[in-house]
Amino acid sequence: MNYSHDIIALMEALKTSPDNTSIRHLLAQKLLQDGHIEAAEEHLHAIIQSDRNHLAAKVLLAEAFFKREKFSAIIVMAEELKEQDYLPFELKVWYAKALTKEGNLRDAQEMYAEILKDDKNFKDESLDSALRIKEYDILDQLEAEDSVFLEEADVNFSDVGGLDHVKKEIQLKIIKPLENPEIYKQYGKKIGGGILLYGPPGCGKTFIAKATAGEIKAKFINVSISDILDMYIGQSERNLAEVFSIARENKPCVVFFDEVDALGASRHSMINSAGKNIINQFLAELDGISSQNDGLLIVGATNTPWALDTAFRRPGRFDRIIFVPPPDVDARKNIFELALKDKPTVDIDFKKLAAHSEKYSGADINAVVDMAIEDKLEEALLSGETVPIATKDLLKAIKKHKPTTVDWFNVAKNYALYANQSGLYDDILKYMK
Repeated sequence: MNYSHDIIALMEALKTSPDNTSIRHLLAQKLLQDGHIEAAEEHLHAIIQSDRNHLAAKVLLAEAFFKREKFSAIIVMAEELKEQDYLPFELKVWYAKALTKEGNLRDAQEMYAEILKDDKNFKDESLDSALRIKEYDILDQLEAEDSVFLEEADVNFSDVGGLDHVKKEIQLKIIKPLENPEIYKQYGKKIGGGILLYGPPGCGKTFIAKATAGEIKAKFINVSISDILDMYIGQSERNLAEVFSIARENKPCVVFFDEVDALGASRHSMINSAGKNIINQFLAELDGISSQNDGLLIVGATNTPWALDTAFRRPGRFDRIIFVPPPDVDARKNIFELALKDKPTVDIDFKKLAAHSEKYSGADINAVVDMAIEDKLEEALLSGETVPIATKDLLKAIKKHKPTTVDWFNVAKNYALYANQSGLYDDILKYMK
């Protein structure tokens, strides 16, 4: 192996003092700089094995993982530190980059926003080009600058496990009009519109919205509540208007509002006028009173459709309401396959896993896979070798993790039985039978 004089000197010093963590850390740093990544990893694993709280070593290890394209290993390590409420700035950067490489752009954007909050002068070309598309000022009175994140959707319906009836509805309402605009115009039907997805949490509402954008090769904007709500009077309405303005400038565009009930809760239950003003602004944007909404698909998702103001369900707004149930056995098998794709595995019985995960949401299944990965990653970090995931590891994780959909159905059942005059919740009753 061709080592520099500095590295050879550090190796000799380490032989004399093998327990000296500072020398080992400096050696790992030099090895990494010179491209000896595997050798650097070995020394970093040794440091962490003796001191699991050695953050500087973990930052270097994240860099080594990234260079060897071990993106999921960075994510697991960063999330473990995140749970302990301390994630070093440098590791946040590697975490954001790993999330981007894994295609988890929403979480990458949130981490990137946190990075910029920590250091407003931070610049990184790879993160900028992947995550920040357009900047705009929305807080003039505060002289602050913010960003709206537009995504190029990298998934389509083939990546979605199950949910065939949801795909069919979207095909009829969105994709067919875009493919046959002249026919729809002859009948006076506009291209675009609103769809409300409801069901238990973690069952793929966000994913199906993003897959819709990928299916029609449209831009995708994922709007969270924190993007809209603001403590200053009138600012929330301006934030909402800005999102729709950017979407109209980038047609065709899918705008996804998660937890839409937080923005569109029933006005009858509101005491202050601020919440009512946001709803009125939202309704005006959906109607496209001052602007043209052709080519926009507005997708709202909620776990509590009974909390949404009835005005949102009028024609021209969220006029298609679709129940998104937990995945069936075939879909669960597909989700396990997707979640374990490119992961080190051996002898995985996907049918068995699907049979043992009844009532599990897609998020539950991903949580199960993460739990199994964490156990194996701990073994791998100690041994320095890849330890594959087996069926028994996933079954063990399934036993530990209970499905989160059960509590939702307990609540939804009451609405379906006693507050279902319009037939809105018929699909819930049908599913529960």
